[in-house]
Amino acid sequence: MRKMLFGVLLVACAAIVSAQSGAPPKPARINRAIEMLEKGQPIYYTQTSGGGYEEGKKLAQTPSDYITYDMEHAAYDMPALRAFMRGLVDGGPTPTGHRTPAVIVTLPVLGLDEASMRANYWVIHQVLAAGVHGILLCHTRVPEAARLFVEATRYPFAPKVAGLDQGLRGSGSQGFAAQIWGIPQNDYLRRADPWPLNKEGEILLGVKIEDSYALANAEKTTKVPGIAFAEWGPGDMGFWLLGIPRPAEDQTIHPDMREARSRVLKATKDAKIFFLNSCNDKNVVEMIKEGVMICTGGYEVGRKFTNTAR
Repeated sequence: MRKMLFGVLLVACAAIVSAQSGAPPKPARINRAIEMLEKGQPIYYTQTSGGGYEEGKKLAQTPSDYITYDMEHAAYDMPALRAFMRGLVDGGPTPTGHRTPAVIVTLPVLGLDEASMRANYWVIHQVLAAGVHGILLCHTRVPEAARLFVEATRYPFAPKVAGLDQGLRGSGSQGFAAQIWGIPQNDYLRRADPWPLNKEGEILLGVKIEDSYALANAEKTTKVPGIAFAEWGPGDMGFWLLGIPRPAEDQTIHPDMREARSRVLKATKDAKIFFLNSCNDKNVVEMIKEGVMICTGGYEVGRKFTNTAR
């Protein structure tokens, strides 16, 4: 009993010393975004249109939970992405003690159909091998594309799941990525799996339901095992439903747009996954109350509302 009490006192003293020194707590996960979602807390992200080492160093101290790295409309530049990830490491750790902020890449490949994903899953492999923490698949029109998307992010030995075939990632993909994550390669092989499909996974996968074809399959696509979040992509959705671009205010209040957003939001709730929506200081509280869990803005107001420390 005395030894147990002594051990408790040592832990308590260490915690006090850490607090007094201002050292950040040891993170529970590699992926800060997953760590927060696991606690039931909304998360916030910032964006970058590509960029290399210096951009990574600059964003290493972002207050956001993750960084969206655009490769859909910006250049598909793998050397730049790898340099960006190295910059994050050299600019870290983050104020929360994480080695880097989480990074989620939007792909130039679209989830139009199963054939598209079979022909282009190598892009997913290249991006994950750079050490990123997640991927967002744009224009995910059919559940078959979402299924292949998930399979392409997994290793063949990953825990089997009903509705998915074996993973497609190969040996050799773990070396650079493990260095970025700061863990041994065998640990990376175990942890580089989609969450919450795998409770120990550190990869966050999302889909954009952003055109009329994708909207028709929203309920099926969002239920594909391994998909963690979805968004309705109002910019592209407006192209498909309204035609010539209109002012942002018109897009959000148009009945067809409101119906599309409501359908995707309901689909995510029914599938028990997370919904992404643009937020700002004025509407973030309302968005959170509605069920939005991934926000583009409104960080300080949102954190205050949920009483969440940085």
